[in-house]
Amino acid sequence: MKRAMPAEALAISSDDDDDPALSNGTKHLAVKRPKTEFTVINLAKKVGTEELLIRSAKMYQEYMKQIPIPAQRGSVISFTSWSGLAKSMKQLYRQPLHYLTNVRVKEWDRMRGDEAIEPLDTVIHPCKAETNIWLMEEVHRLTASHQFLAKLWSADPMYNASIDSVFPQL
Repeated sequence: MKRAMPAEALAISSDDDDDPALSNGTKHLAVKRPKTEFTVINLAKKVGTEELLIRSAKMYQEYMKQIPIPAQRGSVISFTSWSGLAKSMKQLYRQPLHYLTNVRVKEWDRMRGDEAIEPLDTVIHPCKAETNIWLMEEVHRLTASHQFLAKLWSADPMYNASIDSVFPQL
């Protein structure tokens, strides 16, 4: 893999060699590496990564907008958690859920806590729960900004875990 290098190298000088404490007028013989070279390369990588994330998020959002929300939902899905319901919906309707929907569903499961013994489908009717997820999914597909997605992805090194595998790898 080739690294992206900045178009023009920065020449940075240091005033360390003009040390007045040296009485014999000789310069330091130790070679010091400029720390800025590493910073410039990391900055170039970061800018390239941000641009790639923005392009990926834009492609992802455009792709998700093209997938229609299922109009007919005839089956009742039993579930014990929001994540379980989302997984069943993906299998039943053979389509991905939006990154933001997957993140929200996981958050809802965390909000229930570890001591949630009662299955979720006894607390909320399965049809209402499924409708709730589809409504949220529609909002995410149609209104999420690709810049916002890229910002979230840059803050989350494991963002790929919340993107369904139907989306092609870039």
